[in-house]
Amino acid sequence: MSDGIRYPARGAGAGKTPGNGPLPLEPAREILSVTSLTRRVKSLLEGQIGVVWLTGEVSGLRTPPSGHVYLTLKDAQAQVRAVIWGSTARYLSRLPADGDLVLCRASLTVYEPRGEYQVVIEYLEPAGLGELYRRFEEIRARLAAEGLFDAARKRLLPRLPRRVAVVTSADSAALRDVLSVLGRRARPLPVLVVPSLVQGKDAPRQLIAALEAAIREPQVDVIILARGGGAPEDLAAFNDEELARAVAASPVPVVAGVGHESDITVCDFAADLRAATPSAAAELVSIGWWELPHELTRLIRRLGAATGVHLERRRHRLERARAGLADPRARMRHLLQRTDDLTLHLVRGLRLRMVRAERRHHDLALRLAAATPAAALRMGNLRVHAARGGLALAARHMLEAARARLSGTAARLEGLSPLAVLARGYAIVRKGDAVLTRAHDAAPGDEVAVRLHRGELTCRVTESRPDPRPESPLGE
Repeated sequence: MSDGIRYPARGAGAGKTPGNGPLPLEPAREILSVTSLTRRVKSLLEGQIGVVWLTGEVSGLRTPPSGHVYLTLKDAQAQVRAVIWGSTARYLSRLPADGDLVLCRASLTVYEPRGEYQVVIEYLEPAGLGELYRRFEEIRARLAAEGLFDAARKRLLPRLPRRVAVVTSADSAALRDVLSVLGRRARPLPVLVVPSLVQGKDAPRQLIAALEAAIREPQVDVIILARGGGAPEDLAAFNDEELARAVAASPVPVVAGVGHESDITVCDFAADLRAATPSAAAELVSIGWWELPHELTRLIRRLGAATGVHLERRRHRLERARAGLADPRARMRHLLQRTDDLTLHLVRGLRLRMVRAERRHHDLALRLAAATPAAALRMGNLRVHAARGGLALAARHMLEAARARLSGTAARLEGLSPLAVLARGYAIVRKGDAVLTRAHDAAPGDEVAVRLHRGELTCRVTESRPDPRPESPLGE
């Protein structure tokens, strides 16, 4: 497609007038298409400006499945759209979040389908927190230090609230979502809508007034503070310190359903319960009403089952009672038979006791007879006679045992006597008073006495032959 089409100037016989000769032609007009103009602007911007360094606050960040990142960089007076291609985003250690202040290197370009200029970010690093985020953190930290966010002060929602107040914009999608959920899940539950601005500088003041009005309404058991999603600056009213204090001081439990699941405001911390969305807030408030039919059905079933069990037990008890109602005559016969059995048992018992008493009387008589002096004297004589016989027998046994021990001792002494050894042919040789045990103890010419089993010899030594074997350590 060409950049443009050149057309001649308008008028019949352009360049000529009758009778006056030719006139100079007007400059040809260049008519451009939108695409051609956009491409020229793109070429001009990319060629003249090219790569720039930018700093700004991130807003409206989106990450579609393509992997590219789309966002807006803004400051107090202006904003510019930006994109981070997926090939660059995958190398970022962390993607920025809404409210972050960043420093980036980017190329200026034009997005032709919308005719908007934008920047393609090639490098990005944090440059500090954005102003909105800083204010959010300051308020959150201050209120947290005062204990307004403590879990101990948060109250449980009523299971079956009598009336629900919804503080939000009167024509917002959030209100429609809340009413739709409550109408579907808790149709009998009355709903009071307290309209208020939810965005802008006057929104915090109106939200506080609406909250106070809802508190004053009779039978309001819970308040839903709701707003749909948006950019951080759109939710700034719910980061207002005075509004957060009013939410925390509310005597009626407050459920905050502001923005989407990823949006966090100071009112979320101050509320008794935080919901991800307005619809989720309505679901939390109506959970008791939603479960009520199921609970009633369950209780009816339990009541029916318990009633059946109770009636069945009563029936069994009645049948057992009916079975226990017998004919009185049969009962009388049974009692008479029982009386006969007890009488027989009593008679047998009396007889047995009489027999035992007679035996005991007989035993006592025998013991008494045995305990008389004459019986005791006879028993003493018998014991003396038995003891005398036992004493004589024991004396004989002791004498025989002593005689046997004496004979054994004499035999052992006889076996140990030196004379018994001499009777076997041995002799005792003495030199003077000393008994000789070695040959070299006597020298030739010495006179020795030889004691035999019977008698003694006096001999003179003619020769001494010592034992050639070495003496043992024991001197043998």
